[in-house]
Amino acid sequence: MLVKFILAILPIVWLIIALSALKVPGHKACVIALVITAILAAGYWKLSIVGTLTAGLEGVLNALWPICLVIIAALFTYNLSLETGAMDQIKKMLASVSADQRVLLLIIGWGFGNFMEGMAGFGTAVAIPASMLAAIGVNPILSVLACLVANTTPTAFGSVGVPTVTLASVTGLDALSLSGSVAMIQGILTFLSPFVMVFIVGKGFKAIKKVLPMILIASLSFTVPWFIAAQVIGCELPDIIGSIICMVCLVVASRFLNKNPEPEYAITISEEEGEKKFSVSEGIKAWSPFILIFLLLMFTSTLCPPIHNLIADIKTTVTVYSGEGAGTLTFSWINTPGVMIFIAAIIGGVIQGASAGTMGRVFVETLKKYWKTILTICSVMATAKIMGYSGMISDIANLLVVVAGSFYPLISPLIGALGAFVTGSGTSTCVLFGGLQSQTALSLGLNPSWTAAANVLGAGIGKMICPQSIAIGASAIGAVGSESKILRAVFKYFVIYVVIAGIICYAGSLAGL
Repeated sequence: MLVKFILAILPIVWLIIALSALKVPGHKACVIALVITAILAAGYWKLSIVGTLTAGLEGVLNALWPICLVIIAALFTYNLSLETGAMDQIKKMLASVSADQRVLLLIIGWGFGNFMEGMAGFGTAVAIPASMLAAIGVNPILSVLACLVANTTPTAFGSVGVPTVTLASVTGLDALSLSGSVAMIQGILTFLSPFVMVFIVGKGFKAIKKVLPMILIASLSFTVPWFIAAQVIGCELPDIIGSIICMVCLVVASRFLNKNPEPEYAITISEEEGEKKFSVSEGIKAWSPFILIFLLLMFTSTLCPPIHNLIADIKTTVTVYSGEGAGTLTFSWINTPGVMIFIAAIIGGVIQGASAGTMGRVFVETLKKYWKTILTICSVMATAKIMGYSGMISDIANLLVVVAGSFYPLISPLIGALGAFVTGSGTSTCVLFGGLQSQTALSLGLNPSWTAAANVLGAGIGKMICPQSIAIGASAIGAVGSESKILRAVFKYFVIYVVIAGIICYAGSLAGL
C-alpha cells in the first residue's frame, strides 16, 4: 500500500516542486505531469494503452467544454470591454463609489466574485473580478491571490449549487441536510475570508484597521443570508442571495465610510474623473455585458424552469473511456455558462458599438494570448481522469484513511483539497471522494453528512493552489508565465485554511455534528 501511495502521488509532488521550487512554466509542468501519470498508470497500475489514451482524451474534452469555454468567454468579455472603452467607464464609476482599493476589493473581489461563482463557477469568479481589480489599479498579482482565497468557500454552492447537489447524489444523503452541514462547517472561514483578502492586498494588518467596519459589513452581509439560505432553501441559492445583499450593503455603506483613504490605498484618478457624474444610460451601456451575464445565467438556470427545461435537452452525451467504470461526458450546447457569457459579451459589444470585425479580432487575439492556459487545463484534466480510472487517486486516499484512524476528520478536508488540486473542480472532487468520505465516516461511527461536507470544504480550499485556477488567474491579469510566483505566494494561505478546516471538522465530529 505504501509503494502504491508513493508512486500515485508522484505527479502531484512533481507539480508542487516544478511550480514552486523549479519555477517551470505552468503549461510545461502540467504536460510533464500528464506524461508521468500515463507511464505510471500503464506500467504499474496496468491500465491498458487504449484505456490510458481514452481516459486522457476524456479529460481533454471535459477541459475544453465547459471549463476552457467559460474561461475564454470571460476573458473575451473583459478584452472586448477594454476595446470598446467600457472598462475605463466602469473604472471611473467604481471610483465614484469609492477611491479606496480595499473597499473596491470587497465589492468586486468578494461581492461580485461570489456572485459569479454562484451563477457560473468554472473559473469566472477568479478571471473576471481579478481582471477588473487589476484594471482599476490594484496590484495584479495581489488581485489574483485575493480572488483565489475568496473563491474557497463559495465553491460548494457554485454554479447554482452543482458541487453540493452532486455530493448529495453520490453519497445518497438528503440535499437540504447536507447543504446545512456545508454551511455550518464553512461558516468560520467564510466570515474570515474578507479579512484575509484585505490583508493580502493591503500587505499587512495595518490595512485592516481603518477599513474594519467595511470588512465587517462585507463579511456579515454575505455570511448571514448565505448561511440562512443554505439551511432553509438548499444549496442552489446561498451564493447568489448572499452576494447580492452584500454588494448592496457595501455600495450603501461606502457613501458614509472610508471616503478619504490613506494615500497608499487610494486608486489614482483625476479630479475630473472623480467629480464626473454618470447617467443611467451610460452606466447600463458600460455594464451591459455583465448585466446580461447575470440575466442570462439566471433565466437559463434551474431557478427558471420553463426556459431551463426548454434548452436543457439540447445536449450530447458520449462515453469516451474504454475501460470498466466508464463515466459519460455531457456536452450542453446552449445551456452552459460559457455559451451564455459569449452571448452576453456579443450583445454587450453591439450595445457598446463594437463591429463584428472588431469582436472577431478580439476573440482571435484572446485565443492566441491564452493558448498556454488552455494547454495547462487540458493537461491537468487529462491527468486527473487517468489517475481516477487507474485507481491512483483511490490508493492515495485509502492510505490516508488507514494512517489517520480515529483522527480521520482532521485530514478529511485535506483529502478534498487533494482532489481539487488534481481536478481543479469542486464537482469532480465530490465525485471522486464523496463516497469514500461518507463511507469512512460510517465505519468510524461519525456523521456522514458532516464528513461529506468536509470534502467539499476541502475542495474549495484545494482550488486555491490547483494549476488550473492559478493559470486562470495568471491569464486574467495578462501575466501568463507567472504561475510559479502565484503558487508560492498563495501556498501559505492554503496551509492556514487547511489547518483551520481540519480543526473545525475534528471539533465538529467530537461534538456529534
